[in-house]
Amino acid sequence: MTDHALENLQYIRSAMERATSFTAVPGLGGMIMGATALPAAWLAARQPTPLGWLTVWLTELVLAVAIGSLAMIHKANRSGAPIWNEAGRKFVLSFAPPILAGALLTWPLYHAGLLHTVAAAWLMLYGVAVIAGGAFSVRIVPAMGIAYFALGVITLIAPPGLRDLPLAAGFGGLHLVFGFWIYRRYGG
Repeated sequence: MTDHALENLQYIRSAMERATSFTAVPGLGGMIMGATALPAAWLAARQPTPLGWLTVWLTELVLAVAIGSLAMIHKANRSGAPIWNEAGRKFVLSFAPPILAGALLTWPLYHAGLLHTVAAAWLMLYGVAVIAGGAFSVRIVPAMGIAYFALGVITLIAPPGLRDLPLAAGFGGLHLVFGFWIYRRYGG
């Protein structure tokens, strides 16, 4: 009887993990990421060389990943929710491929001198990553991904010299707005 009861409890726990959403998306972390992206956009726009521009944005990427990761861990620990439950794994497995695609496209686009296309690809693929990962999170996360994707499409048709404006609006502004929304509605 005890083994049967334990199997039932394990099954119920497994089913509940699969049904829950990934709630460790950090609103406060998103706002901090947005706050660091705005000066990065300002600084990148003032770089005299394409390599300088790319260096600023890649430095911002490293900073944003660190902030987002630490904020996600902090939110999960504070709420007592495991980060690596079924929903968390699905979030990461859905989020990672578009991000990897953006990373892989950066090099050839940069070498072709298509920095405005780099900016558009980053925004669109980040949007796709957020939409895909957000399928396992709260409803506002996929909406945020749609906003990033739309901004990326706009970046494709905007004059190339404006590439830092959509990056500031996306990685700065959208992170601030959606981060605040997530912070207020979903506990940090």
